[in-house]
Amino acid sequence: SPAARKLAREKGIDLSAISTVDPMGRVRVQDVESHSNAPKQTPAPAAAKATAAPKEDDGRVTREKMSRRRQTIAKRLLEVKQSTAMLTTFNEIDMTNVMALRARKKDKFFEDHDVRLGFMSFFTKAVTSALKKYPYVNAELEGDEVLLKQFYDIGIAVSTEEGLVVPIVRDTDRKNFAEIEANIGELAKKARDKNLQISDMTGGSFTITNGGVFGSLMSTPILNGTQVGILGMHTIQKRPVAIGNEVQIRPMMYVALSYDHRVIDGKDSVGFLKTVKELIENPEDLLLES
Repeated sequence: SPAARKLAREKGIDLSAISTVDPMGRVRVQDVESHSNAPKQTPAPAAAKATAAPKEDDGRVTREKMSRRRQTIAKRLLEVKQSTAMLTTFNEIDMTNVMALRARKKDKFFEDHDVRLGFMSFFTKAVTSALKKYPYVNAELEGDEVLLKQFYDIGIAVSTEEGLVVPIVRDTDRKNFAEIEANIGELAKKARDKNLQISDMTGGSFTITNGGVFGSLMSTPILNGTQVGILGMHTIQKRPVAIGNEVQIRPMMYVALSYDHRVIDGKDSVGFLKTVKELIENPEDLLLES
């Protein structure tokens, strides 16, 4: 009513905030008076604050600035996730034969080459052979063109205090096991000593990362830069496996190939991983190729 409007204006009350008992929704003077005389509701701050996030000054949270390297790593990983059609396929490898071969040869290998024989050289050579068979896994996408690389420069992920870095072993198709192991050792030392140069980490064609050194059983590795494939190695774990018609306990490793589905289809990705598996399970074939 006009009288209710005038009274509400005098009291500074918003008409839309007033509850009315009139079935037509009309605001009357008594409605304005009732609203004006009603006790004001105040929020209970204690309840809201009880669930607030802990602050730094209460000793339960500390703030730490990311290092420049970590910021760069985070930025690049995010770019890869947003700009590629990444997919991962898995397989498992029976490590029995390669472990037996390494056990037989490691002392003589060290004696002859002054470098230890690890699993990484076997996987590097296996990956190189598989890349020759499946060249699109050794490619790069540039606009609407696929660049098929005619070289085999394999990045080996190395963990440092400031994060993961990926120095590159060049021309793995031309190097033997000892040369690859020596290169990996030199690059890992440079990474730990913070002496890696940009040239040590650019121009790779494929990457291998080994989460197994930290005990990872299975993971999905993220592509490295513009490369279209990365192989993830994992921890070796003894598991029951069907061999023929009997079950045996074998040292098994899960492996994962993450790839850019825009360039690589399932046929090539599965075939590539199967080739790596077959070569590691028959390591004499790798030695003959070298």
